[in-house]
Amino acid sequence: MSKQYSALRERMETRTLDNGLRICYLPKEGFSKTFAILAANFGSVDASFTCEGRRYDTPAGVAHFLEHKMFEDQDGNALQKFARTGASPNAFTSQTMTAYHFSCTDRFEENLEILLKFVFTPYFTEENVQKERGIIGQEIGMMDDTPGWQAFVGLFQGLYRTHPVRVSIAGSTESIAQITPETLYACHRAFYSPKNMALVICGTADFDEACRIAAQFSPQDAPEIGRRHYGTRRETVNELTVTRCMQVSQPQFLLGFKDIPLEPDESRLRRSLLGELAVRILCGDNSPLYASLYEKRLIGRDFDTDYTVIPEGAAAILGGESRDPEAVRAAVEQEVARLAHEGADHALFSRMKKAVYGLHLRVLDAPESYARQEVGALFAGEHYLDFAALFDTISPDDVQAMFARWARRDRSSLSVVEPQQ
Repeated sequence: MSKQYSALRERMETRTLDNGLRICYLPKEGFSKTFAILAANFGSVDASFTCEGRRYDTPAGVAHFLEHKMFEDQDGNALQKFARTGASPNAFTSQTMTAYHFSCTDRFEENLEILLKFVFTPYFTEENVQKERGIIGQEIGMMDDTPGWQAFVGLFQGLYRTHPVRVSIAGSTESIAQITPETLYACHRAFYSPKNMALVICGTADFDEACRIAAQFSPQDAPEIGRRHYGTRRETVNELTVTRCMQVSQPQFLLGFKDIPLEPDESRLRRSLLGELAVRILCGDNSPLYASLYEKRLIGRDFDTDYTVIPEGAAAILGGESRDPEAVRAAVEQEVARLAHEGADHALFSRMKKAVYGLHLRVLDAPESYARQEVGALFAGEHYLDFAALFDTISPDDVQAMFARWARRDRSSLSVVEPQQ
């Protein structure tokens, strides 16, 4: 199916194979590189699930571990195969997704075949799993020594009591020691089903040929997707403040506001746009509060804002370095309360809405970011290009209602990494 977005001067081609694999082509005429991403709707939060009548409570970090191991085939390593074609491959695991991708200037069909083959053909042995434990253990050690990452993990431990988002994406050296080939095969069967995956291509390619290759090299059968378990929810945060000590010159912090989960029929893309707009109005780099905090030297140029939606949860996040994170928190919470009561100034709302819209327009000229956004939208039953129409539905009242939720008691948590004494 072809769909035109005339206001954005974009179009897309979409198709769903008989096995359930969703394929989307985002044409970019004149671009020298083509980018392809094959993703599974399976991330670090999906460690507990039921599949084919059996309950699995897998060790933390299993999705990330599986990503590492998928590149190894019986007939060699997929990275070496990509090297022979001149493609640039990589992969990542997030809280909600595992994705494998490559970019190339030629031999696209050959590279696509390599991608599909290794992602849909698991090969795990005791020997190669044991070898990977050492490699991932080193990666975990590096993450444990990264103050920004520790603040990030601490924030979700403060916001949630039982949700698996509390756990670091890569797990721990103790948890990955429990991962076996059987664990990896179970996760692959439960979540690497074609009906739980999507292929997005951005650049210049023959869409019909890409679909033919995908049909040939993806499984004909599509196992049922695992039913996920995320624990119980409560409205208030788990801890008001989470503190760690590391070798940093001055404190690094993240302040989070716990938002309500998506409603059953709510658009995930619209909620993300609304949250992004709200947090920028609150303390984006063109907001009055940002200017005030910056003038007082309470925040610096590294200060940033974000809004994230996870299964059964959502949160606004902002932070950076500060000599006094508690003072920043007090100022931000005071501004949230004001905005919840008075609403945002009309001129500020209009300016920030245009700014956020412009940022999303820029994504359309960055094939990798564009394709990644489309994959996330597909998993929510949407298309990224719908953002333009959804923006028109967001009103000042919507933003004020979101601030009202954040302003409730015990809805914020502060994660701080302080200098060691």
